[in-house]
Amino acid sequence: MDLAPRSSTPSVSLLGLPTDEASSFARGAAEGPAAIRAALYSDSSNLGIETEGAGEAGLDLGAEERWRDLGDLDLSGGEATRAEIEAAVAEQLDQGARVLCLGGDHSITYPILRAHRGHHKGLTIVQIDAHPDLYDSFEGDRFSHACPFARVMEEGLAERLVQIGIRTATEPQRRQAERFGVEIVSRGSWLDLDALALEPPIYLSIDLDGLDPAFAPGVSHPEAGGLSTREALEIVWRLPGLLGADVVELNPSRDLSGITAAAASKLVKELLGRLLVGAL
Repeated sequence: MDLAPRSSTPSVSLLGLPTDEASSFARGAAEGPAAIRAALYSDSSNLGIETEGAGEAGLDLGAEERWRDLGDLDLSGGEATRAEIEAAVAEQLDQGARVLCLGGDHSITYPILRAHRGHHKGLTIVQIDAHPDLYDSFEGDRFSHACPFARVMEEGLAERLVQIGIRTATEPQRRQAERFGVEIVSRGSWLDLDALALEPPIYLSIDLDGLDPAFAPGVSHPEAGGLSTREALEIVWRLPGLLGADVVELNPSRDLSGITAAAASKLVKELLGRLLVGAL
């Protein structure tokens, strides 16, 4: 299948960021983008989606010319990785595209949001995750995948951070949440988005371990009691003013049945649709 050249001036760019250097406990997330693409373009399914747009019941991404898959960014490793991610995302934003990134571990969200700085004011981040990822430093690394939202908030890259699915908040992270005014949504209110009064512009970051392991077992840090795939999709569909997103932390070595890759590809398809509809 032709992965890319649909339009020279796309409204939405899909970009893989294959890095897991900032992971703790287990590596493997660097293979996530390839696994998501394999599921996305598999002949077992198609590119028709449920997102409504242009007066139709649903969009067919296979017939859309307003998005393209840029493939994976060739990352150097080490400290250069963050700068390369920021520059690549900024290049797409400067061209007027919205960007959907495939991780990789959750450390990629920090340089992605640095790239959005200056393009959007009053940004709200909605984070689906089992973990707050708010440590000031983890295992001696301030840029660990356990720390990206501490960096984001201390640099003022977002006005508001709303976390959904959190079920492993430690005391240090609770203190960080209080420090930065982070809103951790209680489990009984995960889908009560109206009560959150979310306002555009919104960036959505989906860590696949935010889903229950029954729906997404292929992650390095599974935590029981999470969202279903359908609940995560409801959030995707209902967020107003979505301008960008990432899907991170798929570990294919732990996804023997491909369930997690299938869930990730479904989320990616619907995110592409939402971003395209927003770009109409």
